[in-house]
Amino acid sequence: MKTWTVSTLTRYIQELLESEPQLGDVWLSGEVSNVTRSSAGHLYFTLKDATAAIKCVMWRSAVEKVTWAPAQGAAALAHGRISVYAVQGNYQLVVDQLRPAGLGDLYSQFEQLRERLRDEGLFDDARKRQLPELPRVLGIVTSPQAAALRDVLNVIRRRYPLVRLRLAPTLVQGATAPPQIVAALQAIDADDEVDAILVVRGGGSLEELWAFNDEQVARTIAACRHPVVVGVGHETDFTIADFVADVRAPTPSAAAELAVPDQAELRQRVRTQVRQMEQALHRRLSLARQATDQQRRALQRLSPRAQIDARRQQVDDLSQRAGRSLGHTLALHRSQLAGLQARLAALSPLAVLERGYAIVRQQESGAIVRQVEQVAPGDLLSIRVQDGEFGATVRSGS
Repeated sequence: MKTWTVSTLTRYIQELLESEPQLGDVWLSGEVSNVTRSSAGHLYFTLKDATAAIKCVMWRSAVEKVTWAPAQGAAALAHGRISVYAVQGNYQLVVDQLRPAGLGDLYSQFEQLRERLRDEGLFDDARKRQLPELPRVLGIVTSPQAAALRDVLNVIRRRYPLVRLRLAPTLVQGATAPPQIVAALQAIDADDEVDAILVVRGGGSLEELWAFNDEQVARTIAACRHPVVVGVGHETDFTIADFVADVRAPTPSAAAELAVPDQAELRQRVRTQVRQMEQALHRRLSLARQATDQQRRALQRLSPRAQIDARRQQVDDLSQRAGRSLGHTLALHRSQLAGLQARLAALSPLAVLERGYAIVRQQESGAIVRQVEQVAPGDLLSIRVQDGEFGATVRSGS
């Protein structure tokens, strides 16, 4: 049994292909995609049709002879020979001549759909919606395995980790991707808590990004209730989804940056607003103090305090005069009262008692005994003298 090494097998295949006369003089037509130019001036691209693709390389010496630069989606006619790039085990067409052949089928479809949707107004700026300044929940439509998702998560984690993320997983490449993208968009758009939606995918060839040129995908994006940011491919890649989205981002990372604020900028804005509020408060307090001082001076000019002080002094004078008048009146009344007391004292029975007389009363009735007939032997009497009173019993009468 003969065992091959990878190198010997690859070299054998290379010799077979490169020695075949028909493969050494090939004219190949197809649609151009994945065009890149190396720093050395060599041109790399792919020629494809609906079912197959072949990698092409055009060395700088041949590129310098070509006046037409192939663009993405252009139909081209290339002449060259089939070769094998042993390092990667790929066969390729080494191109020595390149001519334009009109637009390729895919690019033509792209242009026709873009023109039709544009005429319907789906690209109009008037229908584009602003993104929320401080989103609480973001929906993300992409593949869970995509590098674009990791880029988005890294950007959001760095810029605004407060936002919550909800992933609507979907394929982002291939014939089954468009209906999955539509379903993911509809599902995430039905969530009332979502503030905006990110549709992201990394770079790729025209055919790899073709799911985002699907008409139903474009119409679903346009029908979303929430603003949609599309970041598909690299900065030079454009899809129908980019045109119909509310915001187009050149890359998935840029889509994340557009969707959320920068926490460092927010902190600086808050600090600036705090300073402005403090300054405004100080100005208002200063103006309020000035207004208060003016009102205080105005009140002092209009204050009735001076009149009140004058009236208070008048009250003091009147009070003193009333006091003096009342004193004179009381002295007069005291003098009159003293005279009356003297007269009453002269007429008082006590004065008679002081002269040695006594007042006799019947103890039982309290009646004053004026005549002998009023008493009988054995009656109890009460006798009042000048310094007191004592009792007595009647022994006999006359």
